Amino acid sequence: MTGLSRRSFLGGTGMAAAAWMARPLLMAQAKSSPFKIAVINDEISQDLDHACYVASHDFSMSWIELRSMWGKNVTNLNAEDVDKALKILAKYNLQVTDIASPLFKTDWPGAPKSPYGSKDDLHGAAEVTFKEQDEILERSIALAKQFKTDKVRCFDFWRLDDVAPHRAAIDEKLRSAAESAGKQGITLILENEFACNTATGREAARTMNAVKTPHLALNWDPANAVMRGELDAFPTAWEGLPKDRIHHCHCKGAVKGADGKIDWSPVGKGIIDWTAQFRALKQAGYRGVVSLETHWHGAATPEESTRVSWAGMKQALTDAGAL
Repeated sequence: MTGLSRRSFLGGTGMAAAAWMARPLLMAQAKSSPFKIAVINDEISQDLDHACYVASHDFSMSWIELRSMWGKNVTNLNAEDVDKALKILAKYNLQVTDIASPLFKTDWPGAPKSPYGSKDDLHGAAEVTFKEQDEILERSIALAKQFKTDKVRCFDFWRLDDVAPHRAAIDEKLRSAAESAGKQGITLILENEFACNTATGREAARTMNAVKTPHLALNWDPANAVMRGELDAFPTAWEGLPKDRIHHCHCKGAVKGADGKIDWSPVGKGIIDWTAQFRALKQAGYRGVVSLETHWHGAATPEESTRVSWAGMKQALTDAGAL
């Protein structure tokens, strides 16, 4: 064997065999978890087949969150793309947690232009106008039905320096959109996003309390809150959240450097104590999705970065008695 000793080869195949033999145990542990453990597909690869292989085979997951694939945002998939994606999901026996759409990641009409509105969406979706949001909502609902999920992710419009003059109208738009989705059996899950008007845990609590509809729930992302400067997102801000309206959770890390700047980090490193957060979710009776959203790209590739972050997430789940 050129460049590879027999001992190294046998050692490598032995580790691979051991990993394969351990996979049923990992899958059984994941299925016994109180949570639906998932990963966002494009954090691994734009190749959906490869992302699903890694999620199912290497991470032993039964769930996956769809955001973009083959260089397209999920809301831009055509009929052929959807058919191809459904076959891939069936091939790996993966269920879809939600449609991670870019709904309401746009400027609020009549308000000063947000400093975030001039930038492209972080995940490839083109910035769209407010008038197109209703079309995105209907498209996302249709996709949710095709992918057999009852949840669509949304946001709270690009962040304004002073949202107060527009807050009541924005709340009403969120409420009416959620009601429209609810009539079709779909729940909107609002992500607290650091570049949007609901960014922190405290802002998420305000929005949930202001928008009284069972069809709007929260996608809790404590690292996004930290990125906005809420360093006590967990456990302090967490305590103020309406726990019964948390229907989804994104897992990633954020760390404050010596220069005071906050950057993304792997799960298990940084400000968020994910073991304690998972334990708190369990104690609150949460039985929804915990989905890995890597964001940190400190390894050689997005996939390798996600593998590092998954190792940290898996350890935190284990330590919390949730895996």
